[in-house]
Amino acid sequence: MKVAVMFSGGKDSTYAVDYARQMGWEISYLLSVKPTRTDCYLFHFATVEHTPQQAEALGIRHHLLACDVASPKQEAQIIRQFIEQNPVEALVLGGVGLQQTQLRSLQKALMPSRVEVFAAHAGYDHEEIVEQMIKKGYDIRITQIATEGLGEDWLGRQITSEAFQELKRRSQKYGFHIGFEGGYADTFVCDGPVFKKRIIIEEADRVMEDKYSGYLVIKKLRLVDKVQILR
Repeated sequence: MKVAVMFSGGKDSTYAVDYARQMGWEISYLLSVKPTRTDCYLFHFATVEHTPQQAEALGIRHHLLACDVASPKQEAQIIRQFIEQNPVEALVLGGVGLQQTQLRSLQKALMPSRVEVFAAHAGYDHEEIVEQMIKKGYDIRITQIATEGLGEDWLGRQITSEAFQELKRRSQKYGFHIGFEGGYADTFVCDGPVFKKRIIIEEADRVMEDKYSGYLVIKKLRLVDKVQILR
């Protein structure tokens, strides 16, 4: 099957790439959208501008689009118009299917084109998925927060096994979804088994909009061959 992966650069969309490869599908391209505003419904805001470097590290063709609207229907049309010009059989999303606004909006927009839209890990337990990624060696960084229980000190932090245990305790206390479904936080993946190169974040700033909301601005990063790291 010829697919495109909706790619924010976070843990879920990166694991969707992993899933598509395991299924033996042909990934025609990764499709990313960088909003010019923080209130978009379907697309992540923080660090999406660095998805071209992630795509290079993954070794997959990539397209980066812009979005300056905040309407599920209008945002979905951006994807429809692009896919009509770059046909695939399916659009694969990350996550377990709880992102209903994104999923349904894209399904409705692409239905006339007969393009299937689905979440790669629909029905899976999100906690188990994150734990799998950590065990596989994925380097996941938190790049945006929007909930009580996650302060400025979490921005840029790697989700290690220890950090994930702390996140589970906080999710139980403050009520946010452990996989961040619903916009509680966003992530950026620097490395993993599907990466041909590793991303090194050399300089980043934290921007807090209020006590519980903020995002990371990556000012400088570089790609490093994994062989070079092992030396």
